[in-house]
Amino acid sequence: MGSITNTTNKPHVVCIPYPAQGHINPMMKLAKLLHSKGFHISFVNTHHNHNRLLQSRGTSSLDGLIDFRFYSIPDGLPPSDAEATQSIPAICESVPKHSLEPFCDLITKLNEVMPPVSGIISDGGMSFTLEAAERFGLPEVLFWTTSACGLLAYTHYRDLVQRGYTPLKDLSDITNGYLEKTLDWIPGMSNIKLKDIPSFIRTTDENDIMLNTLIKDTAAIPRGSAIILNTFDALEQDRVKPLLALNPNIFTIGPLHMMQQYVHNEQLKNVGSNLWKEDVSCISWLDTKEPGSVVYVNFGSITVMTKEQLIEFGWGLGNSKKDFLWITRPDIVGGNEAMMPPEFVYETKERGMVTSWCPQEEVMKHRAIGGFLTHCGWNSTIESISCGIPMVCWPFFAEQQTNCRYCCIEWEIGMEIDTDVKREEVENQVREMMDGEKGKTMRSKSLEWKRKAKEAVDVGGSSYLNFDRLINNVLLKN
Repeated sequence: MGSITNTTNKPHVVCIPYPAQGHINPMMKLAKLLHSKGFHISFVNTHHNHNRLLQSRGTSSLDGLIDFRFYSIPDGLPPSDAEATQSIPAICESVPKHSLEPFCDLITKLNEVMPPVSGIISDGGMSFTLEAAERFGLPEVLFWTTSACGLLAYTHYRDLVQRGYTPLKDLSDITNGYLEKTLDWIPGMSNIKLKDIPSFIRTTDENDIMLNTLIKDTAAIPRGSAIILNTFDALEQDRVKPLLALNPNIFTIGPLHMMQQYVHNEQLKNVGSNLWKEDVSCISWLDTKEPGSVVYVNFGSITVMTKEQLIEFGWGLGNSKKDFLWITRPDIVGGNEAMMPPEFVYETKERGMVTSWCPQEEVMKHRAIGGFLTHCGWNSTIESISCGIPMVCWPFFAEQQTNCRYCCIEWEIGMEIDTDVKREEVENQVREMMDGEKGKTMRSKSLEWKRKAKEAVDVGGSSYLNFDRLINNVLLKN
């Protein structure tokens, strides 16, 4: 991958992620890669998340970067807890209404004092920014931070409505077997069931915000100058092919965290995107453990569970007698502080570490990690794949159900836990993942995918070449 050497007309890309942790992280990685190729970067968060970033990283953490600047725009939402993730439906409803004009004002200001903006890279969930691109005559690339299988399922939401599968007639359809229906008409997703379709179809409201937002955002796919996916061809080529009918310029350039090997700016490497302060002491704790002996547990930045579910997970882990590193956000239990009973803390004090947030990529690469209990968010899933770590899956919402299905059935690297989680099932599946025959098979498959992920990002690999094509054929085309 060559770099831009002519700084007279330096390309200037504005990167705007959807305002949630799982979207900001991959956009930051993409921005760093583009910067390493000679692009001027303007990274745009909402005011809320910009303040959270400064709070977690330190007020001077974003200063002094050359050609990599941070800006923020309003999201139209009332002030909220700086330690908690905002309501996803509220974001989807508010941001398109309140952020377009401030975003356009920002582009105007950037054009006055910087190299003129030459393109926009927007999260696929921020499709309102296409109007800004059209106003300024700029190309806009849409970065869908989902898996390809998740995005493909989303693109059929309109069909699911038209065919009468959703909205549901009654909420009992969620538990009465209705979701076991097999769909045989989605290209690239043979024999997928309704329960494996992203969870926003599980509504009885035809005006449901999430259902209609995804219909609107996926309808915008043809308007993008290109589509970026954080995946790699060997893993998801069969799901990418049907998407080409919507937009022929689709670039798989993942795993993005592995592509960071081409970012050589040490100062930029240290710029993080975590909205919670990381507890790095967990790395020292892992250093004391045997290779492959620790279960890593993290349900991501949005998952919310009941106190009862938290306790069942806890005792399942405790009863497995395996060492574990468990990340429990302060707001994981419906806004209440996540607390386990004192007897659990006493029982597991020699085997377990519980903390609120961690540097996940560093954790996943650690030799001590032998398995991952996960919500199947795409960032976590592809990081697990690239590290060769098998998974026990408990999907919460969105396309996590789709990712879970592919992990467990297509890629053979995971096992699913029932939504109504019980400690006996957690105990049994953790033990199976770490010591059982199925666990050995999953680990072997995981190592195969790890090798293929590395091949994709190595010089001459599919993601490496696709990133070059994205730059030369789209971002520098004009």
